[in-house]
Amino acid sequence: MKDNKIRTEFGVIGLGRFGLALAKTLATAEKEVLVIDGDEDKIREIRNMIPDSFVLEKLTKESMEETGIQNCGTVIMCIAEKIDVSILTTMTLINMGIPRVISKATSREHGAILEKMGADVVYPERDTAIRLAGVLLESDALDLIELNDDYVVSEIKIPHNLEGHTLKSLNLAKYNLRIAALEKDPYTYLEFREDEILHYNDAILVLGKFSDVEYFEEKVRLKQAKNIDLHI
Repeated sequence: MKDNKIRTEFGVIGLGRFGLALAKTLATAEKEVLVIDGDEDKIREIRNMIPDSFVLEKLTKESMEETGIQNCGTVIMCIAEKIDVSILTTMTLINMGIPRVISKATSREHGAILEKMGADVVYPERDTAIRLAGVLLESDALDLIELNDDYVVSEIKIPHNLEGHTLKSLNLAKYNLRIAALEKDPYTYLEFREDEILHYNDAILVLGKFSDVEYFEEKVRLKQAKNIDLHI
C-alpha cells in the first residue's frame, strides 16, 4: 500500500467516454493523474499518456488503496450506469478521507443520493467532461458553464459593499448553491475556509440550478445598486 501523503492531483475511475476525455484533458494539461478501469485494453492504451493507470476488476477499498488513489486530492467517479457500483464506490472514496469526490450520476434521484453522501455531482458525457476539466484546471475564462439542462457553474464578482464579508456570511446554502472555487487574482483556490474574507473583485464560482444561481446573482446586484447591508 502506498503512503497517505497527497501527491497526485486527480484520480479518475472509469474510462468510458466521460472518464477517458476527462483523464486525457487533465494529462494534456500536465496535471498528475491516476486512472483506474476494469478493461485491460483501455488501460494499456492510456498508459503511455498516464503511467499511473491500473486495472481493477473490483473496486474494493483494499484494491483501490493498492493503487494509491487515497493519495489524490480529487477523485472523479465516472462509472454511473451501474448505480450500485457508483454508490458503493463513492461511499468508499469518501470514507477513505479523499478531500474531494466528484461522482457522475445518471438521474436526479441518483445524484441526490450521491450528494447526501457528501459527493459533488455531475451529469455529463464527453463534452461536459472537457468543460469540467476546465473548471478543475482553474480556467480564467469561466463565466457560465452548463453542466446539464438545470445545473450550471457561474462566476460571481464580489461588489464593493461585500468587501470584508466572509464566505459563510453569503449563506449560499439558503439558495441551494455550493461554492466550487474562490478566485483571488491571480490565483484560484479549490480549497478554502468558511471564514475567508472577501475583497472587491474577488470572484466565487457557484454550482447549482440555473434558477437559483440567477436569483442569487439578482440579490447581489440589488445589494450593490442600493448599497445597503442586505442579509444575503
